[in-house]
Amino acid sequence: MPPPKDVVKIAIQMVGAIPQLIELQQTKPLASVLKDVCDAWSLPNAERYALQYADGRQTYITESNRRDIKNGSILRLTTSPDQEAEQLYIGIQSKNVDVKTDSLKKLASLSQDVTFAQEFISRNGLKQIYSIVEEGNDTGEMLAHTLKAFTELMEHDFVSWENLSTVFIKKIVSYVNMNAVDASIQQLSLSILENMVPTSRLLFEVVKKEVTLDRLLMHLQVTNAQLQLKAMALLIALLLSATDAERRGMMDYLREKNIRQFIHKNIIHSSEPLGDEMAHYLYVLQSVSLNLCEHRMKMCMDPYSQEQQDLLQSLRQAAFESESEASAGTFSTERRRSLCAKEFRKLGFMNNSNPAEDLRRAPPGLLALDNMVYFSRNTPNAYSRFILENSSREDKHECPFARSSIQLTLILCEILHIGEPCSETAQAFYPMFFGQDHFFEELFCICIQLVNKTWKEMRATQEDFDKVMQVVREQITRTLSLKPTSLELFKTRVNALNYSEILKLRQTERLHQEETLAVPVLELREKLKPELLELIRQQRLLHLCEGTLFRKISSRRRQDKLWYCRLSPNHKVLHYGDVEEGVQSPPIESLTEKIPVADMKMLLVGKECPHTKEKSSGKQNKDVLELAFSIVHDVEEYCLNFIAPTRYEFCLWTDGLNVLLGKEMTSERTQTDLDVLLSMELKLRLLDLENISIPDDPPPIPKPPSNLNFCYDFSHAEQ
Repeated sequence: MPPPKDVVKIAIQMVGAIPQLIELQQTKPLASVLKDVCDAWSLPNAERYALQYADGRQTYITESNRRDIKNGSILRLTTSPDQEAEQLYIGIQSKNVDVKTDSLKKLASLSQDVTFAQEFISRNGLKQIYSIVEEGNDTGEMLAHTLKAFTELMEHDFVSWENLSTVFIKKIVSYVNMNAVDASIQQLSLSILENMVPTSRLLFEVVKKEVTLDRLLMHLQVTNAQLQLKAMALLIALLLSATDAERRGMMDYLREKNIRQFIHKNIIHSSEPLGDEMAHYLYVLQSVSLNLCEHRMKMCMDPYSQEQQDLLQSLRQAAFESESEASAGTFSTERRRSLCAKEFRKLGFMNNSNPAEDLRRAPPGLLALDNMVYFSRNTPNAYSRFILENSSREDKHECPFARSSIQLTLILCEILHIGEPCSETAQAFYPMFFGQDHFFEELFCICIQLVNKTWKEMRATQEDFDKVMQVVREQITRTLSLKPTSLELFKTRVNALNYSEILKLRQTERLHQEETLAVPVLELREKLKPELLELIRQQRLLHLCEGTLFRKISSRRRQDKLWYCRLSPNHKVLHYGDVEEGVQSPPIESLTEKIPVADMKMLLVGKECPHTKEKSSGKQNKDVLELAFSIVHDVEEYCLNFIAPTRYEFCLWTDGLNVLLGKEMTSERTQTDLDVLLSMELKLRLLDLENISIPDDPPPIPKPPSNLNFCYDFSHAEQ
């Protein structure tokens, strides 16, 4: 019989005593439980004791967490938190170095427990911690235990970080800035500063001033992975707490110091695997860096800004420089304005008389203009090729550069989450981001050329613009999901993922979504095929029994005479004969000619048929070839020649005749019909499994029992 809900069976240990196995009544006060346990071991003063878990974090058991105790838990009788806190409070003030060090070590361990931490802090224990740090010159084991205890105590949020003294903060900063200090102390100091920075603007400014970026970069370059991690954590905390202007200045300085290349080489591609925490920090660094584009992304074009107008004009001049210079001195102002409008239209602006209007939408705002200018200046050959190539196409087939650039910039902002706050848990950074200084602009340069390539592959017109951009978005996201390590690798992979590949992937994913490619489903398909193929054979024979009206084609290719052919109901004889115009389904008795199925030798199709070997005009002969078939039978190797009225009839008749000859059905219609029937049958059979994932491998079959003694013998049943 199972124990009551409010009773758990546990073991309680104590050093030097035989463990007790008890049933803990959860409704019974914890003080009474402790009294019973102490009485069993003849221990006086039960109030001085407490229970804690023997394994793991060794948390103290309290009235608030006792419901977490599970059946089979092992607890330990130990000194109560208040007694332990009092002893350690005295121990850390001892003049004996060994006693003090041991007390601090134990304090660092016990401070993880919220009950103990509350007791220790209530005795003003943090003040003693501050004193040890502020007044001590030790940089060894004692200091490491002190900083560890401080970190754990502050984790419980009983005390505000703003209460820390300037002396204490500067002492912690000094450990970070020292060269000859133990790595564990530097790690703890960096961790303390990281926790300190987000709590107040004042603390942020103190840490930012005292711990320079150069110093953090030095810590990032060490081989100690944990020290690297803590330095990165503090750097991220500073970046997230800074104002936009401060953040931009910090990122510019880090760019000058080539931090991206260092991270790419020494952290991402180091011999040690990248941990989840470092991956998150790299994601945040990437996000903060990309979000510097947000300001330009949300800024509309100002038609009165000369600087922005100059950027816009530079696009036109870079594409049509020679034409503009040649015409500048010969045309009037009105003519030059007209020429500029024509050139802006060739650049792909929707509003060619006032192209600034195209950039009034934000996002992507001026970021799109920045990208276009960067493309024209840094890859002038590719830019000129794009513009001139599309200028030579028909109007409806040209790929509009400006319109595509504006939309592509918006797509990249959405894919890269520019303008969105950093996630607190995400780890999805792109390794290639850290291998390139102007990542966003260089990515744009690759992708705008991809737009032109995809446009040509899709043979797109202006009406297909949204469809092309949707495909480009898919090409980019699919390639980014592969996490290419460099932009060159990204370029290679995204260009290999052409439009036809996208269509294939979509088809495959659709099939996967329908679970038609799961291994058990594929096995079921194979089992269903013979039955469904037999159904198709019966349908083909039934169609032959109904018969079809054919036309005779003379040597001059005039389709003038009609004849009818049908299979007898017993599938043994083909009946055929001439019929008059207007006769739809003549009775089988009126068809005088016969061919026994047993006399049929083979089926010929297309060019193999004797009535298609005569020379004739190309198109008509091709049409006839696709619909022609012949039956060779025993009577003097005579051939009965057919020209099917439609491709559908050709497929049904050739399949039916192959069935009569005992051969496989080979027409494309067979595969189509089989796919339709299989799809319908599978959906019906899997109807009860909707929203249930089908595993690729069947569950293992358990081994047979060693004996069958569990079977009940009814012969011995009581009468």
